[in-house]
Amino acid sequence: MKFYVEVYGCTANKSDANLIKGLISNHPQHQLITSPNQADVLIILTCTVIDTTEQRMLHRIKELMNTERKVVIAGCMASVQQELIREKFPTALLLSPRKIHYLFEILSNKKREESIKQKAFAPKQYTGLIAPIAIAEGCLFSCSYCITHLARGKLHSYPEKAIISSVKDAINQGCKEIQITAQDTASYGINQQSSLPLLLKKIVNSTEDGLIRVGMMNPRTTKMILPDLLLQYNHHQIYSFLHLPIQSGDNHILEKMNRGYKIQDAEQIITKFRTKYPDITIATDAIVGFPTETNEQFQQTKELLQRIKPDVVNITRFSARPFTKAKKMNGRIPTEIVKERSRELTSFCKKLTTQRNNRYIGKTINVLTLKKGTQNTIIARSMNYKPVTIKKQIPLGEKRTVDIIDATETHLVGMLK
Repeated sequence: MKFYVEVYGCTANKSDANLIKGLISNHPQHQLITSPNQADVLIILTCTVIDTTEQRMLHRIKELMNTERKVVIAGCMASVQQELIREKFPTALLLSPRKIHYLFEILSNKKREESIKQKAFAPKQYTGLIAPIAIAEGCLFSCSYCITHLARGKLHSYPEKAIISSVKDAINQGCKEIQITAQDTASYGINQQSSLPLLLKKIVNSTEDGLIRVGMMNPRTTKMILPDLLLQYNHHQIYSFLHLPIQSGDNHILEKMNRGYKIQDAEQIITKFRTKYPDITIATDAIVGFPTETNEQFQQTKELLQRIKPDVVNITRFSARPFTKAKKMNGRIPTEIVKERSRELTSFCKKLTTQRNNRYIGKTINVLTLKKGTQNTIIARSMNYKPVTIKKQIPLGEKRTVDIIDATETHLVGMLK
């Protein structure tokens, strides 16, 4: 059979997509193709993190179903919104994240018991130079607004051997950047005798190639491993990059979100990272319009961002997701106020990130070329994970030295030395 795979959403979904591609590529009777029009089976890995994304997914699934081919719906919607999917698309096959490695069993209607360990060791296929590699499934916590933890279940850390094997395999396939991913990478190993710093140490000791980008981590668990994590970040194969979502600048709102930390914890983590690694790139997330959020609490989020001066801010308007505690909360903020706060925070953060990036103009830095951009450009990453646009066609997968000649709120502009 011929398979077409389409993926949306987070890095964990992309990791699952590479697993599906690996299964298909390693099967002698099946073939991966790049056009849905020529496929026998269409596979879509869905995201449902906010309502607008859910609507986009439903629209795309309807388009795929109209082709009258066999459609497999994977990703978070296949797990947490099964009733919705079955109601709208009764003939579609569902493949939840924890059963993604049972693709062929689902197609042949064979039942298999859930085995996360088997998923960890399943073969994967990568295209391009970037390899998203999941190190765990699920989450320890239950943030009141989050539907993803319901979709992916409780935390299960993958065996170290499986992760290291996946990293080596990705590098052997030509990948240059390894994106370590999980719902909370800092939780890794808590349910087995390991930890994120220990895992990183074993990964870099297992190979001399590849740069490692550590994915999102919750301040709640990051503070538990902070000394060892700071030490491990000193390794030259690990990007100087920290993704630490703060979500709000008000401790009362954080408590309602069930985040499990206070603003002071997040600030302390960022201060310690910046003290040891002054050029580290800090990425964070902020939710605006959470139920009962006052204008004063919103302003506290702005004040926090002003203090920590992140390089990247992902801003999300609160979206009441099904089955979450936040959906039932009183004090919903009117849509127009949420939109206005979102616009205000976006404008504010653009100034912050532009100021951060402008500091690089006139500097000479080392970068790794990773993919082709638009208008005849190459996209590279600096060693602190800044995106750098180079206005010249050069080979990918190479470390080069560039002069930074310009900057925007999202990226740097480099010229080859």
